[in-house]
Amino acid sequence: MDYEKAYEAYRVSVEEYLQGLFVRKKPYKRLQEAMRYSLLAGGKRVRPVLAMAFCEALGGDPRLALPLGCALECVHTYSLIHDDLPCMDDDDLRRGRPTCHKVYGETMAVLAGDALQAEAFRLISLAPGLSAQQRVDAVSALASSCGGDGMVAGQVLDIEGQARDEASLRDLCLRKTGGLLGAAALLGCIAAGASDEVRQQALDYGSHLGLAFQVRDDILDVTADQAELGKPVGSDKAEEKWTFADLLGPEGCQKLVVEETELAKRALEGLEKREFLLDLADSLAGRRK
Repeated sequence: MDYEKAYEAYRVSVEEYLQGLFVRKKPYKRLQEAMRYSLLAGGKRVRPVLAMAFCEALGGDPRLALPLGCALECVHTYSLIHDDLPCMDDDDLRRGRPTCHKVYGETMAVLAGDALQAEAFRLISLAPGLSAQQRVDAVSALASSCGGDGMVAGQVLDIEGQARDEASLRDLCLRKTGGLLGAAALLGCIAAGASDEVRQQALDYGSHLGLAFQVRDDILDVTADQAELGKPVGSDKAEEKWTFADLLGPEGCQKLVVEETELAKRALEGLEKREFLLDLADSLAGRRK
């Protein structure tokens, strides 16, 4: 199976799983509607795809990694809902349609994000086919990546404008984008029962992939067409945020994307079934949205 077909097969599995979440009729159905509005808004589903692909590359059943990857997608979605709020980035458009707070109001958007974060850990706790230790490891991996030293810390650095040079920008990106992509790879390893050595390789791959992903985002924020990108362009400049585009310019950014992509691929040395993961890194490096 070629890369595009393999990616689509993973993505379809993810969409089917997510479609089954938060569907029960309850008195607070508007909360579930808001959760599903953002969770099912589309997107590349890179994080759950990465979790499944890593699991399969290590000889595991990718279906074991599916709930873990989708738990991470819930966390990612909650972060986007909160990032878009007026008190954060104040964005009106996400994935080509109005943001959650524009449709459901700020209060419900906050609560939808809160609920998605909590539900992520429930998905892990109920994930079938895993040992108690694997579930504990998965909870730890997800909490570490999105907590006070991970994604949330990166958001603090972002909104306070503390990242003003390459070292601090790298730190910010590794806590936000790199942290969640590293967690995705690690969750796949956990589902496959991989060794500590392989888990470290996965984290290294995810970290480099995440930095390349964010730098590519910075390029797109100043060069892409808003209709194609599906969210506002030029928002970083409007909010006076310092990005790699400011620091290095478009050509310097693209050079860094290539360098970090190669480092991500190099981190996989020794893994026998790494072709899809290599192709994924190359695909993300050249994405247009």
